[in-house]
Amino acid sequence: MNIPQNLKYSEDHEWLRIEGEVAYVGITDYAQHELGDIVYVDVDTEGEELEAKEAFGSIEAVKTVSDLCMPVSGKVLEVNASLEDNAASINSAPYGEGWIIKIEMTDVKEADALMDAEAYTKYIGL
Repeated sequence: MNIPQNLKYSEDHEWLRIEGEVAYVGITDYAQHELGDIVYVDVDTEGEELEAKEAFGSIEAVKTVSDLCMPVSGKVLEVNASLEDNAASINSAPYGEGWIIKIEMTDVKEADALMDAEAYTKYIGL
């Protein structure tokens, strides 16, 4: 199970890669493994300001549909357009080309409440 040290993690299995006041959000390797083959990502919140834990979209796998939740509050700046044609990149590269949204964080300090890699590893029982 790949759990990069440089990311923050939510209890909803989203990761956050912070670059200044902007951050990339995706689902963890653990989450994509649990969901199985991902076939579709639906994000219709581009341009919206959302609170932490609020749903920003949904992800559809062969057997289930799950909400995607904001790990921190912020404005959705961009949706990864490549997922439209290749949602499976979330399975193959969840921390790379499988990122889902780019956000402008409302308060960078909110990320301090998220788990680091060690805490997330314990959270998922590894």
